[in-house]
Amino acid sequence: MQRSLLYIVLCTLVLSLVGCGAKRSQAFYDQKSVVLSANYDGSYVLRVQVRARNAAMAFIDAQRKAVQEVIFDGVKAGNSGISDLKPLCFDLNAREKYENYWNAFFQNEGEWTKYASLADKRAGTTRYQRDGRQMVETVTVTVDRAGLQQKLREDGIIPKEGRY
Repeated sequence: MQRSLLYIVLCTLVLSLVGCGAKRSQAFYDQKSVVLSANYDGSYVLRVQVRARNAAMAFIDAQRKAVQEVIFDGVKAGNSGISDLKPLCFDLNAREKYENYWNAFFQNEGEWTKYASLADKRAGTTRYQRDGRQMVETVTVTVDRAGLQQKLREDGIIPKEGRY
């Protein structure tokens, strides 16, 4: 009897200590995109990191995130000697000011799909970390910055040449 009671107490103690393990944070996975190279047609190759439930969603989210960063945030340069990309839209209130435009632009299968592709993605360049619920994936995305800039000028979101 005393031995079984000791066994139950030890099992309870061990099981309670197993749940006290350090929680791994994925905060260090949240990194900004970087420019890898520039093409002669006005497009740029970016390295983008996203979180998603599966690889198919990660590729779509990476392309959408790349276009959003080129428009609103700008992209830092990588180690390839390419300079930083300034944002296309300098208006800080543009997201709220043209909210209906952006909602239509960034919807699934929206206009943004014309300006992002996985054309320069090579085998072995996609890296990912997986936990039980999601994966953190690093994807190479090509963004047609010149075409995107022309589209935003035609739609009146950014001013014409020389107006900034």
